[in-house]
Amino acid sequence: MAIYFKGFIFLAASACLGEGIEFLTNMILARELGSHGLGLYMSILPTIFLIVLISSFELPVSISKFIAEREERFHRNILYHAVTITIVFTSILFLLGTGIIPLIPLFQSFHPYIKWMVIILIPVISFTSVARGYFMGKQEMGKIAVSNFLRKIAQLAVLFGVFRFFDFNAETSILIAIGAFIGSEIVVFLYLIYMFVVQFQHLKRQPFSNLNRKAVRKNLMSVSIPTTGMRIFSAFTNAIQPFIIKGALVHSGLSATVATEHFGMLMGVAASIGFFPAFIAHSLLVVLIPGVSKTYSERNYVSLQKMLQQVIKITLLYGIPAVICFYFFAPQLTSLFFKSSASAAFLQLLWPCFLFHYFVLPMQAFMIGLDMVKEAFLHIIWANIICFALIFVLGSRPEWRMDGVIVGMNTEAMLLALMHYLTICKKIGVTVFMKGLIGKTTGQ
Repeated sequence: MAIYFKGFIFLAASACLGEGIEFLTNMILARELGSHGLGLYMSILPTIFLIVLISSFELPVSISKFIAEREERFHRNILYHAVTITIVFTSILFLLGTGIIPLIPLFQSFHPYIKWMVIILIPVISFTSVARGYFMGKQEMGKIAVSNFLRKIAQLAVLFGVFRFFDFNAETSILIAIGAFIGSEIVVFLYLIYMFVVQFQHLKRQPFSNLNRKAVRKNLMSVSIPTTGMRIFSAFTNAIQPFIIKGALVHSGLSATVATEHFGMLMGVAASIGFFPAFIAHSLLVVLIPGVSKTYSERNYVSLQKMLQQVIKITLLYGIPAVICFYFFAPQLTSLFFKSSASAAFLQLLWPCFLFHYFVLPMQAFMIGLDMVKEAFLHIIWANIICFALIFVLGSRPEWRMDGVIVGMNTEAMLLALMHYLTICKKIGVTVFMKGLIGKTTGQ
């Protein structure tokens, strides 16, 4: 268990530096795009994330889980089949994307080059996912950390260099912002693929054993398909969330321009600040998926219970001070982007959303490692249904507006964290107060 938390500490430390760079990136975007431009940028970004998610086919999760559960002599064979699956999947997806993405109405409102850049992103993400999954499963978190840092620094360098010396209109500025994001993914692709090829050459010189082709593909698909479904649903809800929020605000009496500005301040400023500490939660997610998978395959429930206790302690240790800081220093923090009392108020009101979100990510890692992707999927569906219902009903009322939107977001995070936690406790044999149950604590 110690090796997983050593990997977490290293990954979290490097992620902290990366998140600091991303914070600077968001500040540049806020100042260059303005509140309305930032709102437009934040409106298209979830759709791009959805395409990125589909392209990855959640191979980092399935490959890392499978690699962690198998001996090293099987790794070469696993990777061979994973690459084969990726080539077939990427070819089909690229052809579909070329035909469908240009027809998506959302892209018609932006610079025509954006949709073609997104199409190029499909094979880049797909093949990067294979390398990422292998290094995650091998617990080689140094390579994952370096790749994450390269993405952030490349994006910042492009935005700073371009906006520092040139001025553009709003449409071109958004194109450059999207281009910097996609360019940073290409940098990560080049680095991880190079490291993957070097590692694969090493594996070819080692003794190896083959696994049944159907068994390997079945194992990979049994994780990738339901996990992709879960992620696609989450990404889809994130993609339509801007339209639901802005639609509710317009229905309440605000103009479309003002609604877009409010959304930009909510997601581009308040959420950027509030989700900043989530790099720790994401680092936990990365190390816990292979860690929980291996421990559960050994039916070591005592270690699983200890891992859950440590995750809760770590999350409380950084989560509570973080939200207290956001609440009391909201005006000073939001002023780093631009002066706005509204964005400071949004940051203060969203503290439950941020705190419970820090718990959700490592809990999802537990759900995946414990082979409970279906249950996690159902939790996400119910939480989003309730969230969107509250956003539309309360956000549409003139006396609520953004307060109603925030109530919906807070409720979603709270419900999701609690449902995940209760399900995990039942699976590994502990009560909600972390007391072991008879039969499970012995690893039976």
